[in-house]
Amino acid sequence: MVASSASGQTYSVLYNFDDFHGANPMWPGIMAQGRDGSLYSTTYQGGPSNSGVIFKISTGGELSLLYSFEGAEGSAPASGLMLAPDGTFYGTTSFGGNHNRGIIFRLAPEGSGTILYNFSGGHDGGEPYAPPIEGTDGSFYGATAFGGFAAVYKITRSGEFTLLGTPPGPSTSPLLQGSGGSFYGTTVTGGNHKCDPISGCGTVFRMTRDGMVTGVHAFAGTDGAYPNSPVIEGSDGNLYGTAVQGGSSLGGVVFKLSARGSLTILHNFRDASCPNDGQYPIAGLIQASDGNFYGATSKGGKTDAGVIFEVGADGSYSVLYDFDGGHGYGPVSNLIQHTNGKIYGMTNQGGTSNSGVVYSLDLGLPPFVALARTWGRVGQAGGILGQGFTGATSVSLNGVPAPFKVVSDTYLTATVPPGATSGYVTVTTPSGTLTSNKKFIVLP
Repeated sequence: MVASSASGQTYSVLYNFDDFHGANPMWPGIMAQGRDGSLYSTTYQGGPSNSGVIFKISTGGELSLLYSFEGAEGSAPASGLMLAPDGTFYGTTSFGGNHNRGIIFRLAPEGSGTILYNFSGGHDGGEPYAPPIEGTDGSFYGATAFGGFAAVYKITRSGEFTLLGTPPGPSTSPLLQGSGGSFYGTTVTGGNHKCDPISGCGTVFRMTRDGMVTGVHAFAGTDGAYPNSPVIEGSDGNLYGTAVQGGSSLGGVVFKLSARGSLTILHNFRDASCPNDGQYPIAGLIQASDGNFYGATSKGGKTDAGVIFEVGADGSYSVLYDFDGGHGYGPVSNLIQHTNGKIYGMTNQGGTSNSGVVYSLDLGLPPFVALARTWGRVGQAGGILGQGFTGATSVSLNGVPAPFKVVSDTYLTATVPPGATSGYVTVTTPSGTLTSNKKFIVLP
């Protein structure tokens, strides 16, 4: 099922969720590319118990059900999955578990899972919507959304849980560890500007490695409100994200934020000067290999079913695809760029069963390589994702040759060589040289 846009890119529905194999992917709905080249994620509902599922899907649209939640061991997984350097995946469920406040879990690629932690809803927080991310120390970090008990936590691979601090409000998105080592996150409400009689308009916060939380920016409504999405670090070192409401036309914004908290609005949704541009961007942004940012709005566009958009760091904006219901409706999950160059995502509704779809958008961007871990020390091995690795002849880090081993056609490992400095990774394959979409940071 394919629908082509007016400007030449190709939108394709890869899979229509049918309730039994999953339904209604929610935010943040992270899709992770595995070592085998497939995409892995979760749906909020569906499955035999209608408590949500974990699935993998090939780039050709072949879906496999890996795990169905039953409630007691977790339910309503909104998080999607994050790939760890060892090839396993980490995620959370919003509810279920011992106290019905959600869990943190680890999943092997074949589908066997381990519950690492059961939230209690007390001072450890609860209702985690986002998956944890790996920090440079090898532990995993995340935040929870449970009301006044919102918390930032650290958890080890063995399940040792540490409460680090309290963000300014509930957080529904993954954390980001910036190139400087600090963590950044967003809160849906909180801050010192009220968007209604009770709640603040939301914030971006910073957390040090020892758990000290400080505010970077408090939204005031006019510059955005209620950010559901994570912030990402652009190649220029600034933070980029979306706020679902607020702005000059109350339809949400795309923003750029400096480390010192200076915010620039790149686009106001529902602006009269840009008709049918979409509104209410619940999903966050990705910076693709071409340097531009891509995202989706949950509403607006020609049929009010949401749009996929492109925005430049200079604020240039264009709509790439208008959802129409039959090919998806209400995209709220984060996008991902696969190493084949295409962009993939999910919608919350629409499709043949109105349970959402998995889609791809081909913009003609070339293949590249992605780093399973974007940092490491000399002598440390790391994984590289891509395709066409069979017969690869060299791997380099910022021009310095690195020892490597091809594990499969879609995955290889390389070791940070002596004398290497931070920079892009290149892999020479029989089909040409592929470059990483992000810089690798060499730690001291």
